[in-house]
Amino acid sequence: MATTTPTAAPSRTQPDLSFLLDHTSRVLRTRMTAALAEIGLTPRMHCVLVHALEEERTQIQLAEIADMDKTTMVVTVDALEKAGYAERRSSSTDRRARIIAVTESGAEIAARSTEIVDRVHREVLDALPGDEGEVLLRALNRLATGLLAEPVECPQPVRRARQRTT
Repeated sequence: MATTTPTAAPSRTQPDLSFLLDHTSRVLRTRMTAALAEIGLTPRMHCVLVHALEEERTQIQLAEIADMDKTTMVVTVDALEKAGYAERRSSSTDRRARIIAVTESGAEIAARSTEIVDRVHREVLDALPGDEGEVLLRALNRLATGLLAEPVECPQPVRRARQRTT
């Protein structure tokens, strides 16, 4: 029987950027989810309401903006309709298309949820000293519009990080 001699892990030459971005993103999402739950919304519901208020958009367009699959989008819009915050309507420009229209109470809750989202973001950025929050935002924006704007071709589908249930 062959024995394996443990070997040392290769030493890193760079910080683990993937871990740092994944971890902080997950923790920020949980903070946001908890904060929006105070008014009965989820981050997805907030995203759909805000983007549907900007202009007339179809469910498919909103799903793309919110990075949701079709099933998740249907469930999210169903929840918004049930709460009285949105409704599916025919488009004013294309009768074959269905748009998500925000109701008056939906616009009111979107304004409240935007205040909450802004507060959570401000708290996170204010935790950084000096101008580091502004520097972080500039750097992330530069990456999001530059090198990391679009995923590269990949032979295997990339899975999203598993969400812990606690």
